[in-house]
Amino acid sequence: MKVLHLLDTVNRGGAETLILDVCRNAADFGIDLTFATTQGGELEADFRASGAAFYRLNRRLPIDFGAILQLRKIIKEREIEIVHAHQAVDGLQLYLATAGLPVKRVLTFHGFVADAKNRRTLRFLIPRMNANIYVSRSLQNWLEQTDKLDVGRNSHVIYNGTDAKRLEPTGKNLRKELGLSEGVLLLGMIGNFYRDPRKDQLTLCRALPSVFAEIGNAHCVFAGKTEVGAEEKFRECADFCRENGIGEKVHFLGVRDDIPDGLAALDLFVFSSLQEGLPIALTEAMLAGVPLIVSDIEPLLEASGDGKYTEVFPVKNAEILGEKIINLLKDENRREDLAVRALKFAEETFSIEAHLQNLKELYNSF
Repeated sequence: MKVLHLLDTVNRGGAETLILDVCRNAADFGIDLTFATTQGGELEADFRASGAAFYRLNRRLPIDFGAILQLRKIIKEREIEIVHAHQAVDGLQLYLATAGLPVKRVLTFHGFVADAKNRRTLRFLIPRMNANIYVSRSLQNWLEQTDKLDVGRNSHVIYNGTDAKRLEPTGKNLRKELGLSEGVLLLGMIGNFYRDPRKDQLTLCRALPSVFAEIGNAHCVFAGKTEVGAEEKFRECADFCRENGIGEKVHFLGVRDDIPDGLAALDLFVFSSLQEGLPIALTEAMLAGVPLIVSDIEPLLEASGDGKYTEVFPVKNAEILGEKIINLLKDENRREDLAVRALKFAEETFSIEAHLQNLKELYNSF
């Protein structure tokens, strides 16, 4: 089975991490995978070393016929049977590149649609795909209700998967890097600061004064880049911490390439969010054995077994979040119970093996 996956950029993010794990493991499932990117990015070296055949193109225009012709040539030369896109621009380029070819087309929806231009493109693409994949039922419902997309057309729900091997710590000590003793209780959140209403780091910041007042040996870390246009969101968080006298206990780490070591250092993972598809950061924490608290939005409830495997707080409610953090940091047995049960659930539901098995079954159905 010869499949081509396309991503416009390969910067650090949930979809990019998922596809990198797919590239590394596809051969074990009988999938001869080719990967192409039309702009490259931070993870390009990782994709080159992933084991999949790698192609770096150079898209200069929204619809770049030079890049499209290159894609078409790759598809013909490598005898590709299935092409798989992960956002509107990828899907449009693959649709044009495969015009008239005996190739099946797949498009995955990873999150909400950013703007009207992408919605128009997706409305065009959905009926022209052999399969439209949604990474959660909640996302599928959101796209139907909010973005008015025809999500019933050739639709399938396949959860994201994470390669547990990638989560093995390297031995790097985050606590030592931050000058913290092993007795410190460390909570944290991994997620980029986006200009769109996605992650909600500010609510966690607002919960921290009460946490630190009750638990003197607690610290908090935030890991993730600040997207262009989201600088004010980052400043608001940093300013809040400084103005409330907790700046020395809150650590903004920026972009990290050592997430497994960061997860290994955490006593508690907090995922405060406004809107999601099915976040890789959440499943990574579960597979790393870290207990979680999540916002009560539908995708996070779905990803946590309707809240069976995490603590849940009302979205944007800093007071209740603070109370739940305090209770969990005081109760090591409760944290351990959550972590153990979440790990088992994630291994069955969100492993890269489960994801690739479901993907292979879909590919074989064509």
